[in-house]
Amino acid sequence: MTTVTDKASTLTSTPIPNFIGGEWVAASGNDALDVMDPGTHEVLGQVPLSTVADVDAAVAAAREAFPAWRATPAAERVRVLFRLQALLKEHQDELARMLSREHGKNFKECHGEVQRGIENVEHACGIPSLMMGDTLEDVARGIDCETIRQPIGVFAGITPYNFPVMIPLWFWPYAVATGNTFVLKPSEQDPLTHQKIVELAREAGLPEGVLNVVHGDKTVSSALIEHPDVVGISFVGSSEIARIIYRDGAARGKRVQALGGAKNHMIVLPDADLELTADAIINSVYGSAGQRCLAGSQIVGVGEAYDQIRDRIVEGASTVRVGYGLDPDTFMGPVISAPHRERVEGYIEAGEKEGARVLIDGRGFKVDGYPKGNWVGPTVLEGVGPEQSVGREEIFGPVAGLTRAETVEDAIELMHRVEYGNATSIFTTSGRAAREFRYHAGISMIGINIGVAAPMAFFPFGGSRASFYGDLRAQGKDAIAFYTDQRVVMSRW
Repeated sequence: MTTVTDKASTLTSTPIPNFIGGEWVAASGNDALDVMDPGTHEVLGQVPLSTVADVDAAVAAAREAFPAWRATPAAERVRVLFRLQALLKEHQDELARMLSREHGKNFKECHGEVQRGIENVEHACGIPSLMMGDTLEDVARGIDCETIRQPIGVFAGITPYNFPVMIPLWFWPYAVATGNTFVLKPSEQDPLTHQKIVELAREAGLPEGVLNVVHGDKTVSSALIEHPDVVGISFVGSSEIARIIYRDGAARGKRVQALGGAKNHMIVLPDADLELTADAIINSVYGSAGQRCLAGSQIVGVGEAYDQIRDRIVEGASTVRVGYGLDPDTFMGPVISAPHRERVEGYIEAGEKEGARVLIDGRGFKVDGYPKGNWVGPTVLEGVGPEQSVGREEIFGPVAGLTRAETVEDAIELMHRVEYGNATSIFTTSGRAAREFRYHAGISMIGINIGVAAPMAFFPFGGSRASFYGDLRAQGKDAIAFYTDQRVVMSRW
């Protein structure tokens, strides 16, 4: 393990270093991948493909740091996070610009992502209260009972490209605030911005070995899942991989929270405020180029609402400004990579072959001045149902599927024919209809006149059915429970 340098400028080294035991260190492997600006195809840096030996070193550093960190009072642990929160606010604009370059979404969206990450750090600062247990004296004569929460050891996080700042901050701040240590494996597609955040965490005073970062591909992920000293795994990605990680991690006795994919239905009733609804749907479907698990993808117009909302979506999609993320007028940037662009365009082609009508076609989209960008234009397909691949599988791109239902019950039935259960929204001015939908939807995150039903940091985030594998979700009280074990103590004196 070779130490490189002790400066934040390591972000520009080629390839970027891992962070193990409080130091930036070069990966032991020789292979690396380019990190590309998806709007220009400029190479921003390289990410190493680390080895099992690198994972072993990171886990060993985390294991060694655990006893002292666990013994650090909770109030002292969170003072580090308070300092980190201040540094993140100070550097928020810089982080948003970095994120826009390596991910592609516009500056406003990137600024919002950093803010959501900051909010998780803020919530984790409440650990002295959030970790409190319960007591009851005289549960029997002369016997008292209490519960306490204790950290468990070394946790690992495997995070995706679509929110490379926010999603790691769903995990490691809670893990370290509760007294655990952590090994992060970020996405190899856009790992640069979080390197800066790790540097800020060190500046805030996070002790050596408490947070470690190992870059790489599935070799690193598999090594973390299989490592006997890793007690739990936090994961966000496709449902296929989430299912495997849950199975393999649980088989080894680990705690696992594995957040998977989505196919989110947005149901529009005839009494909806159509102007508000259309704006919310356009933002939901095309924000971040559709690369988010809460993006709307299936729009179901109920009865006479269908024709009206279809026309408004077509009009709105045709006016979406597509461009480079740092251009001030850009609403929607590129998708993350050329292979992903081909995947999204393949779904549009498949939908057309399966009988969907292409009302707006984003294939072959061009942006002046950026000929090499991974562009997919806003797309609208009509006549899309769960019998078609485009209607039941996650596209993860700027594609809206439209369908008609005669009643809200029919719309819910359509939704339940898809395996996912991440999020759904209803648009209505009827409180009765909204309550009935909430009662019967059977989906974990529900929006009422909300296009992106994203819970704040103090509420749990995660789906159901094929969208989530595990028991305890990200954020909120679930995060505290996931990263601690509850002990019940019975006392007689």
